[in-house]
Amino acid sequence: MAPLRRSRSCLLVAITAPLAALWHLWAPEGSPLALAFFGSDKEDPVDRTKRILREADAVFFDVDSTVVTTEGIDLIGKCFGIMKEISELTHKAMNGNVKFQDAMAERLQLMADHGMTKEKLEKCVKTEGVPKWSPGVREFVQMLHKQGTDVYLVSGGFQNMIKPIALELHIPQKMIYANEILFDEEGNYAGFDRSAPTSASGGKPKVLKLMKRKKGYKNMIMIGDGATDLDARLHGPAKAFIGYGGVSVREKVKNNADWFITSFQEVLDVLPKGTDL
Repeated sequence: MAPLRRSRSCLLVAITAPLAALWHLWAPEGSPLALAFFGSDKEDPVDRTKRILREADAVFFDVDSTVVTTEGIDLIGKCFGIMKEISELTHKAMNGNVKFQDAMAERLQLMADHGMTKEKLEKCVKTEGVPKWSPGVREFVQMLHKQGTDVYLVSGGFQNMIKPIALELHIPQKMIYANEILFDEEGNYAGFDRSAPTSASGGKPKVLKLMKRKKGYKNMIMIGDGATDLDARLHGPAKAFIGYGGVSVREKVKNNADWFITSFQEVLDVLPKGTDL
């Protein structure tokens, strides 16, 4: 009987081991999904995220409706009299109801049809590009810098709207991953840079994978308000995802975030203060 039991045990291991490996790929360790499946003996997701935040070597921020309270592309739409139409398309993209690159192409073409040129866009950035900060975010970034954590801006928005934000946050331009609107020699709209990782669905996980490979980061955190930000955790190497609902609460993000916050004061309370850094 002993050999038979051993053979059955070996067969069980042979069957369950690959299934367990596949599950860990689908439900990353420490995620709410993994916690629900494997049981409550795992570390609480919020406590785990707070611990990782204190140990983080890199934090990646979404920009629109996270670092700032506005959506950059909506503000550009405002300049060309179609803010409402652009905003509706933005919400569809953020909720994951349409492919990101399709929504971007549609919004940019709509603005081009309503008079967007290189010159008019530059004028628009000057009038509408003044950052409207989410409360506490500048202090949060400052504290991350003090504790030696690298800070990145990863956005489906546009470089020309995000560079002024990065400048005020003392984030180098090489740590910005965002999209670029293209114009021809006469200044007419000519599409967008489709080679940028953030120009397509799955772009944010690609950015984090790239930086993990380049920098060897061990503890990366993604912070944002949308489904594209959540992807960096579910389909990327982010060890934790902090969902931000201080501007807009998206149910998919709220339900799947490791830690969901509505104020950056919540994360400020976790980091070491002043002389403790």
